[in-house]
Amino acid sequence: MLPELLPRPPAIGVDEYCTRREALMAQLPANAAVVLPGASLVTRSHDSEYAFRQNSDFYYLTGITEPDALLVLVPGRDTGESVVFCQDRDPTLEAWTGRRLGARGVEREHDIDQAFENADRDALLPTLLEGRELLYVPLNNPDALEIAEEAFSAAHAGLRRGRAPLKGWLDVSALIHAMRLIKSETEIALLRHAAAVSARAHVRAMQASRPGLYEYQLQAELEHEFVWQGGSGPAYSTIVGGGANACVLHYIENRTALSRESLVLIDAGAEFDLYAGDITRTFPVGGQFSDAQRALYQVVLDAQERAVSAVKPGATLVDIHQNVVKDLTAGLIALGILEGDVQARIDDESYRRFYLHSTSHWLGLDVHDVGTYRLDEQTPRPLVPGMVLTIEPGLYIPDEDGIPSAYRGVGIRIEDNLVVTSEGHENLTSGVPKQVAEIEALMVKE
Repeated sequence: MLPELLPRPPAIGVDEYCTRREALMAQLPANAAVVLPGASLVTRSHDSEYAFRQNSDFYYLTGITEPDALLVLVPGRDTGESVVFCQDRDPTLEAWTGRRLGARGVEREHDIDQAFENADRDALLPTLLEGRELLYVPLNNPDALEIAEEAFSAAHAGLRRGRAPLKGWLDVSALIHAMRLIKSETEIALLRHAAAVSARAHVRAMQASRPGLYEYQLQAELEHEFVWQGGSGPAYSTIVGGGANACVLHYIENRTALSRESLVLIDAGAEFDLYAGDITRTFPVGGQFSDAQRALYQVVLDAQERAVSAVKPGATLVDIHQNVVKDLTAGLIALGILEGDVQARIDDESYRRFYLHSTSHWLGLDVHDVGTYRLDEQTPRPLVPGMVLTIEPGLYIPDEDGIPSAYRGVGIRIEDNLVVTSEGHENLTSGVPKQVAEIEALMVKE
């Protein structure tokens, strides 16, 4: 019997992309322009490429998924404020690699004011930017910087002919990233779907788990579900860490056999329409926690559940993280892994031997999504409705002397995806169990 297919959420409409472009242009000073390249294909080996994935900022403003495109926004331009340069139509290449939109297709399908093929870019782009005093470009993009430098040279050469000087360029990324931090209802629906697919995959991996399997076989169960449900695959490299491998935060080798006595940590999420799911669960390979595993797991779970309950408008990720640190440190002391007073172990950062990362990150088009965590150096950013984030405390106990032997080489992380709402939050990943009894019941083999 084939697995159930989840209903697909609506795609983001062209009107929303238009609204985003207009909102960005409204933030620009007079006589400015935006130049934003999309992504290009990257060679994997010889004449084959990695699977193409569009630049997130470019996609956020256009919805275009073809490589080698360029967005130019020129506020106040009589013949159109949004201009895209795209791949040339080429029947021979299209027979090998698939249909290209071409200029007319970009205009028609994406509601772009004007589009031109890349063959015309060198001739037309300087004219589009002529007279603009400021260019907004992504400063971390070499292609964009090259365009800005060429525009500066052209403007300088035209000074004697009365051309307005180009004063310089600024980073457009901060403006776009502030917009991306607050998700629309359509974006939240896509994130909800990516989370639901990710949750089904984690359940499937729990049910498939048994001693003797290899980590990559659980990876296969997860990624099959991602693609089966219409996603493009994993939103990031799937982590399946059995035993002590779980203590390596970004372990992606996934080549080790799973032992009956071990836990396995899975950090994996589906990507759907470029929006990411990001779930971590830790469970016993054989279906039953040992007493020591259960005790350590409960410390992480209690901290995670308290942190989830704190997600609401006005809360800050700094406060949530500090409370997680207190809870985990107290648990480590209670289990005899640390000694002394809770605040003393926080102050001397002894806990960081076992908890190396932050509790949260933003989630969206990128799994570690864009947006600042502080309003300034002293002021944490308060949560507001429409933000989407993870809550993911963990403990990673090295196999070292001085640590009770029952806990050595055990890594545990529990991660959920949450949307901040006006009333508090919505947990998008509640579809995969995390209570000890629920996990053990799910993993019972018939």
